[in-house]
Amino acid sequence: MNKRDYYEVLGVSKDASEDEIKSAFRKLAKKYHPDVCKEEGGAEKFKEAQEAYAVLSDKDQRAKYDRYGHAAFNNPGANGGRGGYDFSGFDFSSIFDDLFGGGGSDFSSFGFGDAFSGFSRGGRSRARRGNDLVYTMKIDFMEAALGAKKDITIDVTEDCPECHGEGGFDKETCPDCGGSGTIRERTNTILGAIMTQSTCRSCGGSGYIYKKTCSNCKGKGKIKSRKTYSIEVPKGINTGEQIRMSGKGEAGSNGGPNGDLYIEFNVSSHPLFKRDDTDLYMEVPVTLTDLVLGSSKEIKTIDSVIELKIPSGSQSGDVLRVRGKGMPSVHTGKPGDLYITLKLVLPNKLTKTQKELFNELAKTELDDADAFKVFNKLNK
Repeated sequence: MNKRDYYEVLGVSKDASEDEIKSAFRKLAKKYHPDVCKEEGGAEKFKEAQEAYAVLSDKDQRAKYDRYGHAAFNNPGANGGRGGYDFSGFDFSSIFDDLFGGGGSDFSSFGFGDAFSGFSRGGRSRARRGNDLVYTMKIDFMEAALGAKKDITIDVTEDCPECHGEGGFDKETCPDCGGSGTIRERTNTILGAIMTQSTCRSCGGSGYIYKKTCSNCKGKGKIKSRKTYSIEVPKGINTGEQIRMSGKGEAGSNGGPNGDLYIEFNVSSHPLFKRDDTDLYMEVPVTLTDLVLGSSKEIKTIDSVIELKIPSGSQSGDVLRVRGKGMPSVHTGKPGDLYITLKLVLPNKLTKTQKELFNELAKTELDDADAFKVFNKLNK
């Protein structure tokens, strides 16, 4: 029987990357794995996909295949006398651990011989890293601008201090699995006998049990604990940005490291300042005389008070730029700029003297173009 092209088997192109090849194999393995696939011919398709992946995921073997095709592996003594590629030493465990969660099967009864000898999964539980935690911290605008120190209190899962995360005392070998952490069972199916391998329920795959259960954690090895941490709020932090506290997340399992704690910030708005990254924007009310004659105004920025000079002849809506008075960058500390929009505010009532002055002004001749500009600005 002619073998199908390995790239065709996995459904990838000949220039596929390692990640694309691995992803394609994972999909096929999940579909045709003998533990889950009941359709006729599924076992052979599974074997075919595994052989293709073993070749194409190996840089040297793939180069041989690309050059010579299946002839590169036409060794009559290979693969138990059947010829073809011998992948008996290939390690598929990491992929199938992800797909099937650490259970396992022995496929020798399908007639694959030693080709799957290194494939069985399960066994003693591996060290696993603890889960990461995310805490959302609400801070006000000025705390984000100037930085702050705040305390948070969270509930985390940590190793039991009584049994040091073991779950019990007086450790001994599990009598059900003999310390292997797995149980092998023989099941008869229409395809023949299948030897299945699963995690031992008595010891949870650890290979040992305890004579005495820890009363503090009730054998779980983990307890809930309330922790308080002091958080330094970085200057310039923005909504959605995070800082990481290494090792402050959930406790790991079987000796694995703790996860991390991520502080995600939610910054409130400000009544005066509008933010765009490190630049700030604000409006300043001005009078007609401020615009016509020019003036100086004291403006409070996020960290100081400045004197803003309004040039004579300014128009309502003009924007003045003040360098270095914006929000500091959370990465470099360098501040952005502050942009100030002049907004004309007209009085609701005029005194007698003010009316007389405006009447006198109305008698003077203004340049038509200037008057048109003022009219448009005032009517926006």
